[in-house]
Amino acid sequence: MQEIKAILRNLDVAPRKARIIADLIRNRPALEVKAELSLRRERAVKPMLKLLDSAIANAKNLGFKPEKLAIKEIRVDGGQILKRWLPRAQGRATPIQKKRSHIFMRLEESAKIKPAKFVFAEKSGKEASKKTAAKPAKPAKKTKAPAETAEKTTGLEEPKDKAGLVRRVIRRKSI
Repeated sequence: MQEIKAILRNLDVAPRKARIIADLIRNRPALEVKAELSLRRERAVKPMLKLLDSAIANAKNLGFKPEKLAIKEIRVDGGQILKRWLPRAQGRATPIQKKRSHIFMRLEESAKIKPAKFVFAEKSGKEASKKTAAKPAKPAKKTKAPAETAEKTTGLEEPKDKAGLVRRVIRRKSI
């Protein structure tokens, strides 16, 4: 069986923080992990999601189905440490270590994969092309002339949306 892998090097997140996310997604279906990571807020999530997308794309190029992929191995190793100095009182300096991570991800195709708890629907080529296709211009709606409205305008018009109440309450200047 072919190996599907993707590697991310020199991620500006400490390995200890990236391992927290890696432990959550190990041995789980790839599409389920993709959906779950897109909802999380940690700093290491976005690069890991991009790495997972890369691994899934590699699998598609090799002829695998994304629905049958699982994360077999994910490893977070320490990368090169940037060493900096922070000036302190009385001529002292405090060392600062900016740690980096290398992330290695390996996917496998398995028939034992349970259906994912939740996934995001992929847009097919036809739906995606509909958005980019040029739409014919709609005819302009007729509007009433200003003379036809019998209301007096005071210069302070109320907003027409339902959030207008909040806008009026939080407005800086009083009426």
